Amino acid sequence: MANKIATRAAYGEFLVEEGKVNPNLVVLDADLSGSTKTKSFGSEYPDRFFNFGIAEQDMMGAAAGLALSGKTVCASSFAMFAAGRGFEIIRNSIGYTHANVKVCATHAGITVGEDGATHQTFEDLALMRTIPGMTVVNPCDAASAKILLKQVVEMDGPAYVRLGRAAVPVFYDETAPLKLGKGNELRPGKDVTVIATGIMVSAAMEAASILEGEGIDVRVIDIHTLKPLDEEIILKAAKETGRIVTAEEHSIIGGLGSAVAEVTSRNCPVPIRMVGQQDTFGESGKPDELLEKYGMTAADIVQAVRELY
Repeated sequence: MANKIATRAAYGEFLVEEGKVNPNLVVLDADLSGSTKTKSFGSEYPDRFFNFGIAEQDMMGAAAGLALSGKTVCASSFAMFAAGRGFEIIRNSIGYTHANVKVCATHAGITVGEDGATHQTFEDLALMRTIPGMTVVNPCDAASAKILLKQVVEMDGPAYVRLGRAAVPVFYDETAPLKLGKGNELRPGKDVTVIATGIMVSAAMEAASILEGEGIDVRVIDIHTLKPLDEEIILKAAKETGRIVTAEEHSIIGGLGSAVAEVTSRNCPVPIRMVGQQDTFGESGKPDELLEKYGMTAADIVQAVRELY
């Protein structure tokens, strides 16, 4: 876990690798190819790369057209602009037509850091979850990002993949048996379950180690696919541990916490605490300091577990 790589970097590497074996793959960007890491694909396959400038809605419309003409399309920008500015076109031109477009959005959450509140999106997973037929993926590290991106590109239909700016610990190796729509239990436990997604998976594992020293046995589950959601692994955890803490670098409204609560409230109501952005905007600052200020660290997960236990 000492190795740290940003999931956006893994995305850039994946595109170049996939481009070699998939001549049908087309990549679009909105004037941010250096940051989203699609630039490497553009250098290798210039005839299959299109930069739309600061015109995210146009990019999404073109992505739909290319996909409906038979191409597999990855369309990228920062999450705020992809999910925010592009939402209407994603809904009507991509979601409604079930176009084979993969919206791969980078720079999500508070760890965008110094770019500040306007660029830090905490709403994207909630927005994308509401679109019928949309697969929503939030990998926790570089290895799982590549594994899941491969499956996303090979599936038919629209998907939203959330990727980060900051380097994060690598948990998985690239042969891990991860599957879209199936959560992964990283650590067994009988007292409390921490269900995490994205960069908060590493914080959940750290919290579980701390709590082990206090005699609290914590189960940790990585929910890399928020839609379709693995209800089976969530309900099993609810029944066996009786307490759940969710952890996400996203608003607690509409994201992982809401998704878990929707499932448990219908089938197995248990006490839940939600660690995430508490219905506020962010601000400019260093990612680690922002995570601490806005309550998305291992220490915050530890506190939430103690409250339940």
